[in-house]
Amino acid sequence: ASAFQLAPAPTARSSAVYSEVTEEVVEAPAFPTVNGWTADPKAFCLGLPGSLPPVGNFDPLGFTTDLSVPEIKRFREAEVTHGRVAMLASLGYLVGESFHPLFGGQITGPANTHLAQVEHVAPPVLL
Repeated sequence: ASAFQLAPAPTARSSAVYSEVTEEVVEAPAFPTVNGWTADPKAFCLGLPGSLPPVGNFDPLGFTTDLSVPEIKRFREAEVTHGRVAMLASLGYLVGESFHPLFGGQITGPANTHLAQVEHVAPPVLL
């Protein structure tokens, strides 16, 4: 017998066996599963990972209560982006007090007074 032989055609008896098999219906989850994670509508932020101690589940104003998964992810991405911009701004504020190559080094002193000094050194810049 060859390994490449065709199987015999189904008979009436074998087709009756197949008709008796019931198909199992699997209900799709309410939320899609992504990378092994499925949203849980009862959990904080639909169960998305990311709450860290000591704050834990921090949403005092309830911004994420009625949002979908994509909207919560958009809020999280915006929070990270704004945090990075804020860190760079604070670094620029501190560095600007000791390193200011613009305007020929005429801008000196605390960063709070730099804008007022620019008005006197180069007025057209602020127009």
